[in-house]
Amino acid sequence: MGNDGGSIPKRRELVKSPPRNPTVSQLKATALESLTHAWTHDALTSEPLTLESVVSDWRGRLYNYETVLEKLMPSDDSNNNDDDNTTPATANGESKELNFASTGIKSLRDVVKLKFKRYSPPGEKGREIWACPLSLKELGPATKAVYLVPCGHVFAEVSIKTIQEELCPECSESFESDNVIDILPTEQSDMERLSKRMDGLVASGLTHSLRKDKSQGKKKRKADDAKQEGRKSEKRKNGEGLAKPSKGAIDSRVSGINNPMTASLTAKVLAEQDAANKRRKLAADR
Repeated sequence: MGNDGGSIPKRRELVKSPPRNPTVSQLKATALESLTHAWTHDALTSEPLTLESVVSDWRGRLYNYETVLEKLMPSDDSNNNDDDNTTPATANGESKELNFASTGIKSLRDVVKLKFKRYSPPGEKGREIWACPLSLKELGPATKAVYLVPCGHVFAEVSIKTIQEELCPECSESFESDNVIDILPTEQSDMERLSKRMDGLVASGLTHSLRKDKSQGKKKRKADDAKQEGRKSEKRKNGEGLAKPSKGAIDSRVSGINNPMTASLTAKVLAEQDAANKRRKLAADR
């Protein structure tokens, strides 16, 4: 304008418009990307999943069996490893850090080993996919999948809803409708159902795999021992449970004391005094 080499800013450079909310398609794309990561990577270490040895907890998260086994092994730097091994993707697709302590896995009874079916689509030589044994749909972020407890076979949710009998189509093991676990659930209602199921199992002393929770037995034994020790302590305070001295051993000086604990202590003090008097008398005779 003045031949000074400057420039006149435009209006769009000066006036910034407010940020736009993401569209529905953008939200779906983000959720699909997060779900794809959760289907292909370990929820703890973000390492690629090996579906031949993948396990799942009650929330439907996926882990490599070796990862869970390594975390359960005692080690000096286990706390440091728990803080370092985090991942941005969780079971419900949210971006949150996850450490082993927050999973609630305390033993291998808290996870179920999943059994996927390999399938080669016709006309695609050399390509294998993980598919539902009933519908042959490819299992992954595009298909809502579930697995059965305790057998661990994986199916498409639509296929399980169509069968009438509560028997696993693969191994014929019986199951209940509550033990159909969603893999990587995204709906809040699914998470609430799984949480309610787990509360019922804990109340019954069972783990996610429907096996007995040994930690509950240990807690119960500790509580019983604490109660028993409390009762013994109360008895000691009240003077109960103490062995009463025989009539021949009771000194005539304490025969009038009714409280056994007081009588025992008094007799002990008197016996010590008598022993001291005898020692002094023997010393004087010498």
